[in-house]
Amino acid sequence: MTISPLVDAATLISEVGRFIPLDASVLLPGQKGDPDAAFTQRHLLDARRFDIDVFADPDSPLPHTVPGAARFARLMGALGVSEDVPVVFYDGRGSVGACRGWWLARLFGHRNARILDGGLEAWLKAGGPVEEGAASTKEPALFRTRPRYGLLAGSGDVRLALEREDSLVLDARSAGRFAATVPEPRPGVRSGHMPGAMSMDWTRLVDESGCFLPASELKQILAAAKGQSVIATCGSGLTAATIVAALAIAGYGDAALYDGSWTEWGSDPDAPVVTGEA
Repeated sequence: MTISPLVDAATLISEVGRFIPLDASVLLPGQKGDPDAAFTQRHLLDARRFDIDVFADPDSPLPHTVPGAARFARLMGALGVSEDVPVVFYDGRGSVGACRGWWLARLFGHRNARILDGGLEAWLKAGGPVEEGAASTKEPALFRTRPRYGLLAGSGDVRLALEREDSLVLDARSAGRFAATVPEPRPGVRSGHMPGAMSMDWTRLVDESGCFLPASELKQILAAAKGQSVIATCGSGLTAATIVAALAIAGYGDAALYDGSWTEWGSDPDAPVVTGEA
């Protein structure tokens, strides 16, 4: 059985110093802000900035694509993180970036990565200590990657999954984007969804504060995933990781993430696209 990736703020406060906090705050299309500046203003004790767009392939035309193993290892090592040291990913609020960071860490073989449920906002409400300023320079560590590429899906994997009865493709975008009743936020990307995919708006999996729903509720919402081989997709590989985390919390095991997601699929004139509700 997959162990839940979540740790709540109260538990983490009682274990300060055991986990290295990694701030993976990220902006979704249309959101405004400066995660780097926010980190400098306030972050968990001894936190390091885990920039999703830095932990990415700089040569890919797609946004924040999975980096090569060597790049990931070098960047994690520079943060003073090895594959064994416990880490907890968090956002300023909620956990979109934290889920992506957690998934990336597991993809490259990290053995003890968690997600702070509700992020910095939940931490502050629980009375957790914070500090300001830039992260201090860390002693470099050696991160030995052990890639688990079964957690990563490409467009070919998705095409095969859409044809199989024992596979399920869950789309984390909004119902409007899925049905093509609202346009895509990125220019040149068609509206609609993959034929056979199921809409699973990621916001259904969290409450108004950005915390995940209880495991029992997630189990009901994600019931279609039971016994299925799941691939999660979204707009650019961010909120799909929220589905991957929710499946683990619900006890449905590991799922793969389609990294190119709709940005790649919707830009490919040969990729099949349908509109309307599934």
